[in-house]
Amino acid sequence: MLRMEIALFLILVLVAYIYFSAGKKHTPLHKTFSALLVCALVHMVFDGITVYTVNRLDTVPLFWNDLIHRIFIGSMIVVIYLFYRYISVLVEEEAGKIQQGLRQASFLFLVAAEMGAWFLPVEYTITSQGNYSSGVFTYICYAAVAFYLLLCAGLLIVHRRQIDHKRKFAIGAALIIEFVISLLQWLHHTWLISGMGITLMTLAFYLTLENPDILRAELTEQKMSMLYLKSQVNPHFLYNTLDTIRIQAQLNGDKKVADLLMQLVDFFRLSVKVDRSMVTLDDELELLEAYMELMCYRYPELQCSYDIDPDLGEAQVPNFILQPIVENSLLHGLKNKGYRGEVRISAARTEDSRMEICVRDSGSGFAEGKKAAIDDMLRHYARQAPKLTGNSIGILNVQKRIKTLCGREFGLSYTENEEGGVTAHILLPLKEEGR
Repeated sequence: MLRMEIALFLILVLVAYIYFSAGKKHTPLHKTFSALLVCALVHMVFDGITVYTVNRLDTVPLFWNDLIHRIFIGSMIVVIYLFYRYISVLVEEEAGKIQQGLRQASFLFLVAAEMGAWFLPVEYTITSQGNYSSGVFTYICYAAVAFYLLLCAGLLIVHRRQIDHKRKFAIGAALIIEFVISLLQWLHHTWLISGMGITLMTLAFYLTLENPDILRAELTEQKMSMLYLKSQVNPHFLYNTLDTIRIQAQLNGDKKVADLLMQLVDFFRLSVKVDRSMVTLDDELELLEAYMELMCYRYPELQCSYDIDPDLGEAQVPNFILQPIVENSLLHGLKNKGYRGEVRISAARTEDSRMEICVRDSGSGFAEGKKAAIDDMLRHYARQAPKLTGNSIGILNVQKRIKTLCGREFGLSYTENEEGGVTAHILLPLKEEGR
């Protein structure tokens, strides 16, 4: 039996080595999984030790047997709790709702269960097939497993519409595995297979949700999507701008033509920096300013203003995220008003030390039902597969790249202005170049 614990421990060691050596962004989800891996490794060590000591009650002092079993049961409760926390964080990111009440209840139960694991008396049952710990001490462990599995199942059922299909499958498979293993362990106390359930649950999450190769593939996909988006910088915009230059050449002479050509060249020069996934906010704004100068010249009644915190100039942002958002505001907000109005771009530090960029327009606002559709698309960005044409590819592309590069807790959202128009909110981590 001890050979199985050794094999399971080595599997977790391999998973941990691959996971930690791949490098991860310090998001709440990855922090939770990292803690889960460490605790699972500790638990598997004491799982193997208890299998050895419980079958040598006559040679191993009772004090050491009790202590090792308490650590074994206590660590198992923590691991199951972290499984719940991982699923809870994942659901919060997918559904956009923080389960504050469940979070407190789950932690209070963890404290109570750990108290029982450390202070209730440990009993042992001796059989011809092997020895095992028993009594009320072990009931604490079964109660913790049942409690957290029920919480996980509840989250999965309540938020099944908001959770991505792949994640639902991974969570459901992990819960079924742990339930079956726990049931078998309860029916056959001498089997001592609890470590198998924990290892299989960890593998289910790692292979489907945390595999670095999958995450790198997603990042590559987003980069290719960004290249496509840049290569399709609205042909109508390019055509109309060149037509404006031609007309101006006929009417006013070479100086205006030179100015417009310089602005167009600046826009193209800045927009072809496709080899960098992250740029400074100053670089991103420089590209946007070049774009807006051309648009404002084409539409004289269009205005653009900026309110940028000067301390944020070196902050890192995903490349090419502002121009698609502003273009979306022009085409779907101000176009209906004959491009008469204002676009206001602001960037500020939030109270929790993040950065929020806002693109506010004074356009016609959302058509009926449009905001709900956009909110749903942005919330379920991972399952969206837009066609190469369509009005939503720009903002969906921006959302996917922010989520991939910065973390799932960041991204794009929209609100309606009281006085009319729409504001796009881009929430980003506050990280400066070189840090």
